Amino acid sequence: MTPDHEVLVIGAGFAGIGTGIGLRRAGIDGFAIIDQQDGAGGSWHTNRYPGIAVDITSFSYSYAFEPFPSWSRIFPPGAELKAYADHCIDKYGLRPHLRFHAKVVRAEYSEQHHLWRVFLADGASLTARFVVCATGWLTEPKRPAIEGLDAFKGDVLHTARWDPSLELTGRSVGLIGTGASAVQVIPEIAPRVESLHVYQRTPIWVFPKPDFAVPEPVRRLFGAAPWTQRAIRLLTDTATEAGFVIAMIHHRRFPFLVKAGEAASRLYLRSQVKGDRELMAKLTPAYRLGCKRPSFGKGYWRSFTRDNVRLVTEPIERVTETGVRTADGAEQRFDVLVLATGFQTLENLPPFPVHGAGGRELREFWRTERFQAYEGTSVKGFPNLWFIVGPYSFTGGSWFGMIDYQVTHALRVIREARRRRATQAVVRPEKHDRSFRETLRRVPGTVFAHGSCRRSNSYYFDERGDAPAVRPASTYEAAWRARHFDLDDYAYAGPLGRPA
Repeated sequence: MTPDHEVLVIGAGFAGIGTGIGLRRAGIDGFAIIDQQDGAGGSWHTNRYPGIAVDITSFSYSYAFEPFPSWSRIFPPGAELKAYADHCIDKYGLRPHLRFHAKVVRAEYSEQHHLWRVFLADGASLTARFVVCATGWLTEPKRPAIEGLDAFKGDVLHTARWDPSLELTGRSVGLIGTGASAVQVIPEIAPRVESLHVYQRTPIWVFPKPDFAVPEPVRRLFGAAPWTQRAIRLLTDTATEAGFVIAMIHHRRFPFLVKAGEAASRLYLRSQVKGDRELMAKLTPAYRLGCKRPSFGKGYWRSFTRDNVRLVTEPIERVTETGVRTADGAEQRFDVLVLATGFQTLENLPPFPVHGAGGRELREFWRTERFQAYEGTSVKGFPNLWFIVGPYSFTGGSWFGMIDYQVTHALRVIREARRRRATQAVVRPEKHDRSFRETLRRVPGTVFAHGSCRRSNSYYFDERGDAPAVRPASTYEAAWRARHFDLDDYAYAGPLGRPA
């Protein structure tokens, strides 16, 4: 049976775009990239809240092979990331391969025909020999399970589904959550609202954000001599690996790195809240740096010193028709509720049922036998399928570093299958299990094994206490392994199951 596409890429964010570029560069043109949204860019297409910007420098937050000389700032705003996505699509000729408004509701593997059938919400279906799931983490907003939320009679909006037409000036606003999006949106809206109450469950480690405009002469230099921008990227990548990844992954060996980071963050907090010890205590995390995603902030902590901003640490009891009631019985009235409560992450992996060999459903497999994958990308019993963001795939450095090595892994296997004229490639169970054992062997040496992580309410962790959102390895090691793993770790088969 001839499939509709040789390769089907699900998701048109940077992971899907990077996969498409990799396929084009490998000479594979029989592919399609589908996405449920009306445009490309993933999170940078759908997220439009005030203050949205990247929280890693633009030199690292881009494809290594495609430096972008036109960034306006060190940490560019979201609109520029969306523009960069469109730039890459046009430069590498991906427009003809894109299909939008294509929401996947189910995927099933045919052992007889060695292909995937992907069913869409509009009733259509597509077939593909190989599937790359590039849906990422940050696609489905997480709505908090707070009693009475649906009964609130004012305006309610999630930061991931921001309504630009909603006017906040002069209104009383309650904001729930103090994660990465809250760090960006609070300083933007605090000066113009009448009052802002921020409901905090768990504080976040924050570092100063050295966000400067990139001078025009420097941008011209980057355009004329791209190697200069690549040189800066090497420095920022190395700093990220040394300052965060090494500290997080090798915490047992280098505990002083985490302690130094915490000291720097506390010093920054002290400078922002002007000696208010009570406020400083409320904003200081009680868990190790690295247990939960930290952030770079520009005015976040200082916002809590404003007369119209109040930090609330009492647990929320319920949302009423007019406001929020906390466990101490206090109730505050609001015109608007902002939910800065992040996304479904591990719960959304993958965001639709996937049935592999024997009809087994992938999410059921992960939830009964633990999140696991060979090199963070493929799963035993699920042939011809790779995840750009899978269990233990992201190293904690640049998102683009992960995209690069995961695409490299998938393309090596697809090219090998083509060379052997195979129609099926599936990771061998013993190789898959060995990879998972090696991952688990490293975990005790990471910061995730620290007892304080249980207090962090971090999306890195699942219900078992595992931390499958982060790979216990450096980006450099993961990239090396993607280029050198043994291709015979996969079993290849041709039509009718004949070995290839």
